[in-house]
Amino acid sequence: MTNLTTQTIRLLLVDDHVMFREGLTRMFEREQDLKIVSQCASATEALALLRGAEVDVVLLDVDLGPERALDFVTAAKQAGFPGRTLIVTAGISEQEAVRLIQCGVAGILHKQNSTAVLCQAIRQVAAGEVCLEKAYLGSLFRSVDRSHGSRPAKLTERDREVLRYTLQGLSNREIAVKMALSESAVKASLRQVFGKLNVRTRAQAVKVALEQYKDQL
Repeated sequence: MTNLTTQTIRLLLVDDHVMFREGLTRMFEREQDLKIVSQCASATEALALLRGAEVDVVLLDVDLGPERALDFVTAAKQAGFPGRTLIVTAGISEQEAVRLIQCGVAGILHKQNSTAVLCQAIRQVAAGEVCLEKAYLGSLFRSVDRSHGSRPAKLTERDREVLRYTLQGLSNREIAVKMALSESAVKASLRQVFGKLNVRTRAQAVKVALEQYKDQL
């Protein structure tokens, strides 16, 4: 997904506020590994741009005038977009946050954060990790009902602890520090958790955890 030669993360910025887009574009010019390849104001424009540009991460506002972020995320998923989507918003309802997570967005970040935090979040999701603000986690746990499908796999205490830190958006190295483990031990624990949840990515693990294991976390 990311250009492995230059390690440049190619960005598509989708926001209906021109000043916000222009400000971020100027800011990213100072970041060697971040490049906005295109920008637009609507989901419709963004989908058209994806067909002609290689994009690693989409920075997506929730409110796009007559359209919503979910319109883009759903259509991009159906079109087979292989990249990651990071929601950058001034506010989002509990219900919409849950639906976006269920549709596979890699993160939700508030616009009140600094540009340094935004850059870190972009690199995090581009690396395959999840970036969810703690402020939204409570809403997600309250809003997502436990799945009534097949019986969930049994999680150990270490499984649950690794999942809790994953939901907080911590990297493997940060989880290792929190749990006083080696980074390789954390990776092994994550592989075990992924196997039990029958998922392959952090984003999928977050979705299943919120749907089926919120009472255990």
